[in-house]
Amino acid sequence: MNSVLIPLLGAIIYLIGMRFYARYIDRKVVGADGRKATPAKMYADGVDFMPTSKSILFGYQFKSIAGAAPVLGPIIAIKWGWLPGLIWILLGTFFIGWVQDYMSTMVSVRSDGKTFGGISFTLISARARTILLAFIYLYLLLLASSFAYTVAKTMAEAPKIPLAVVMLAIGGVVVGFLIYRGGAPLTLVTLIGLAIFYGALALNHFLPITASLKIWLIFTLVFSFFGSVLPIWSFVQPVNYLSFYIILIGMAGAVLGIFVGHPGLERSSTTGFAAAGDGLPLWPMLFVTIACGAVSGWHGVVCSTGTSRQLESELDARPVAGGAMFLEMILSLIALTIVAITPKDVGGAPGKLFGDGLGRLFGYLHLPESFGQVYGPLMIVILAITLLHLVIRFMRIGTNELLGRALPIMRVPAIGTLVALLLTFLLAYTGTFNYIWVLFGSANQLMASLALMIASIWLVSQRKNAVFTAVPMLFMYITTMAAIAVLSRQLLSQAFSGLGPDGKDLATDKVVGNWVAGLIGVALFAAALILAYDGWRAYVRYRSLQKNSSAGPANSGISSAL
Repeated sequence: MNSVLIPLLGAIIYLIGMRFYARYIDRKVVGADGRKATPAKMYADGVDFMPTSKSILFGYQFKSIAGAAPVLGPIIAIKWGWLPGLIWILLGTFFIGWVQDYMSTMVSVRSDGKTFGGISFTLISARARTILLAFIYLYLLLLASSFAYTVAKTMAEAPKIPLAVVMLAIGGVVVGFLIYRGGAPLTLVTLIGLAIFYGALALNHFLPITASLKIWLIFTLVFSFFGSVLPIWSFVQPVNYLSFYIILIGMAGAVLGIFVGHPGLERSSTTGFAAAGDGLPLWPMLFVTIACGAVSGWHGVVCSTGTSRQLESELDARPVAGGAMFLEMILSLIALTIVAITPKDVGGAPGKLFGDGLGRLFGYLHLPESFGQVYGPLMIVILAITLLHLVIRFMRIGTNELLGRALPIMRVPAIGTLVALLLTFLLAYTGTFNYIWVLFGSANQLMASLALMIASIWLVSQRKNAVFTAVPMLFMYITTMAAIAVLSRQLLSQAFSGLGPDGKDLATDKVVGNWVAGLIGVALFAAALILAYDGWRAYVRYRSLQKNSSAGPANSGISSAL
């Protein structure tokens, strides 16, 4: 099969999904209304609530949902062959991914900008709110520690990258002030920001910066501190907006390289139901290995905690939330293509494979392959660090929601942020996150199923058709629960026997790590069962109210709250 067919299939899915399916749901089911005041306009505070043009918000949205996972996931999943990953990325995005992102945004918009915690309290139960907030916080902590380590390790090993990353932060601040305080034209401001970044990238070759992993980890967390406590218009939004174009340029170069060079696919289309090496089954494990790029619970957190508070109009939700998800699909297809055209005997870490593959594609465009080999890892760093500062920001908001009443000091943004940063540093620097990282994919996709559950219950409460969210929710929930069961059983079995998959003795720290990760998996499974039970009771309650009501919303009190 020629590699050109992969981005072509992506383009077809993008056009059909956005032009027909997403437009139909937006207009006929949800009923987006440009005349309604959005939370961004009603509660504009310049900190979290900020009406933003969709031209800026789209770039922010894409860069906020797209971390390193849409690149790394497809590369790791090549162990099952490229065809299962291709099918899941295309169909997962079309039927589930954009649906979750769009509905997470709209449910929050129609709920006065509330996060999943507040929405679950109103829709489901107080217990559901507490469990969901605790789950989201721990999930974000795992995400933060892993991405912080990824950024620090990559910058420590690639001294030609750091200067560009530092100047990205400075360029983002310049962009924010020029847009919101200087009133400069958006196109001019964007070009200025890109000139700052690419100027630094050119100087990287002559001014490499060498520092230890610990130093870059501290830099990464300081970067995230500013992203958490500063008004969203002054740092997070412009940095992510500028980063969008940097990633888009890399994506465009890769796609052009595919079309010009049209390399053949070197890897097998399928390798069997059980993956070589670890023996993990294609179902359910493929669906939690490839998360971002098909469907991701992180997206729901972004949409309900950030995007919903920046929409100028409800009509912007489809092109921003839905459109960004379809574009992330293209990013994952590029990563899948890169690993699929890589010869079978070429190994290495996913980041290196992506950089080397990008260099090969750039070579078809008569660009130095060495440029692609730097730009690839740089893309991964930017994808990770610009997601990380949002993770810390959302952890700060979650701290306020979870502990603000009991401990008023946690309402102070700097305090909540410092707590999140300290926990992240401890897990990243000690390497503790490595022991529980195996559960990230499952936790991430469990978050997606819970976001779809909230959307489905909200639709039922509003007497709207919930089939298009309920069916994906059931698929994701069953698949994720199966994945958690498979992983927990494997981890606890290895911990109990003290033997690894290869039959060799495990080191003591690995045994302890497996016990911890396995027990966390059991706890996640139990929490998901409780949330599903509470969600089912809420669904039955609203259905009963519908049958007993002859007119109006299912419940006037709930309707007014939403």
